[in-house]
Amino acid sequence: NYYGALCTEISSKDEDPDRANTMYIAVPANSDGVTVEGDWDPLGMRGTVSRNLIFKDVFVPSDAKLMPSGIYFQAAKRWPHMFMTLTPAYMGLAQAAYDFTVKYLRGEMPGTPPVKRRMYPTKQIAVAQMRIMLEQTKSLWFQAITEAGPNPTRDSLLRAWAAQYTVMENSNEIAQLAIRTCGGQSMLRSLHLERIYRDSRCGALMLPWTSELCLDMLGKGTLYESGERDE
Repeated sequence: NYYGALCTEISSKDEDPDRANTMYIAVPANSDGVTVEGDWDPLGMRGTVSRNLIFKDVFVPSDAKLMPSGIYFQAAKRWPHMFMTLTPAYMGLAQAAYDFTVKYLRGEMPGTPPVKRRMYPTKQIAVAQMRIMLEQTKSLWFQAITEAGPNPTRDSLLRAWAAQYTVMENSNEIAQLAIRTCGGQSMLRSLHLERIYRDSRCGALMLPWTSELCLDMLGKGTLYESGERDE
C-alpha cells in the first residue's frame, strides 16, 4: 500500500517553496516515520476516511516520483478540468435526492408505507422546482465536461468553475428541497435521504475548487484579462 503525497521540492534551506516545483510521490505505507493519527467523525462522507497523515524523517527513493518536480504544476495549469473529478459523485447525489422524492410521493419507496402523497399542489410544485434545478445543473455540468482538455480557452475555464460551484451547491439545495417536501419521515436514518443531505453539504468544501474559491476565481477571471492589474 502507498500514500500519495503532493509536496514541494527545494534544493537548499534558503530557497522559498514554489508551486512550480511541486511533485507527486508514492510513499510506502510501511515506511519508517509514517503514522496515521486522529479520528474521522465528520458531518458527512462517512464512507471514506481522511485522518491526519504524519511523515517524520521519511526516506522516499527517487523512483517513487509519480510526477517529477514541475509536472503536476504543468498538469494543473494546462488541464485544470482535472479538479472536477469529484463532481460526478455530487451530480449523482442530486439525482438520487430527486429520485427519492419522486418514489416517496408516489408511495413506491422501499421501507415506507405505500401511501401516495403526489396529489398535493405544494408537493407537485416542489418536484417541479427540483426537476428544473436538476436539469439546469446537468446541462452546465455536461457542457463543462465535454470541454475538458489541454489548454482550455478562457470561457471554458470560467464555465468549469461555474459548473463546479453549481453542482456542489445545487446538490445540497435539491437535497434540502427533498427533505422539506417528503416531510419528517425522511429524517430517519433508516432512509438514505438524510445521508444524501449530509454528504451533499460537504462537496462545497473540497479543495482545491471549493465553492468560495470558485466564486473568487470566476469573478476575478471575468473582470480581469490575463496579466491585468490595478494601479
